[in-house]
Amino acid sequence: MVFLTLSNLIRCRGPDEFWRKRKIFRLAAHFLGRRRNTYSVAVRNVHRALVYSTKARALKKEDMKNLWDTRITAACEQQNITAFSLREGLERADILLDRKSLSDLASWEPKTFESLAAVAKQKLFFDGFVDTTDKKEPTGNDINLNSVWLEGLKDGK
Repeated sequence: MVFLTLSNLIRCRGPDEFWRKRKIFRLAAHFLGRRRNTYSVAVRNVHRALVYSTKARALKKEDMKNLWDTRITAACEQQNITAFSLREGLERADILLDRKSLSDLASWEPKTFESLAAVAKQKLFFDGFVDTTDKKEPTGNDINLNSVWLEGLKDGK
């Protein structure tokens, strides 16, 4: 591009502006109306969308923790142990499983979760631990470690 006068050179902002605007328009491609076609409107909406997506990442993590805790609590009630006691017993037995792993076991491997609950209960019994955090009694089946092992031997597993 040839500029015959200095004023035309000053008015041209060069290729940087094109690429800067193109970045915003690509992020706004799925918006409707002026929100995708007009740069000044698109910039505002793209920035707002980026803020929402940043907050949503933290909220997703929080939602998943709540879901995992709900699944673990429900499975613990079936095994007649509180979630706090389960975690404490597993920690004392040096079985270090996180929320996600325990939740997956509770959902997809109920027999394995039952065995873990029995191990935790037995370890707490040996240590003389008394759970005072939850005053209501769980309503599930009363399990012990020997019955879980014997059932496994009968099945041939």
